[in-house]
Amino acid sequence: MNAKTTDAIAMLTGDHRQVKDLFAQYDKLGDKAYGKKKTIADDICTSLTMHAMVEEEIFYPAVRKAVKDADALMDEAELEHASAKNLIAQIQEMDPEDDLYDAKVKVLGEQIEHHVKEEEEEMFPKAKKAGLYLAALGDETLRRKEEISATL
Repeated sequence: MNAKTTDAIAMLTGDHRQVKDLFAQYDKLGDKAYGKKKTIADDICTSLTMHAMVEEEIFYPAVRKAVKDADALMDEAELEHASAKNLIAQIQEMDPEDDLYDAKVKVLGEQIEHHVKEEEEEMFPKAKKAGLYLAALGDETLRRKEEISATL
């Protein structure tokens, strides 16, 4: 494996940790830290958007194909993504001074925490057990993240 190669699950789990850290940073900010709130919320939204895209385009189809009886789990994951995308769009249209801004970021964090738990405790173990070629998926995921990053 070269230095840039990592398996898809390790990469996605790394994304989860990064976003969890961003939510924790946001939670520590004071009520009037509007500039920092906007910066961190924007980072959260960008990270989650990119993460959801690579999961939906690369990882989820591979899991659906390889894991027997995964449809219900995958359908739920995609619906959770749709809900998160809706909140992300609302947050991106708002200013930190707006009513409900903090509440929407908090609810997004709670939704993501639930989603991550299901992925890490249910989906990822099933993907590993199914023998998905995680290094190849990781390489594809990394390439796609670089493409997406160039457009965000």
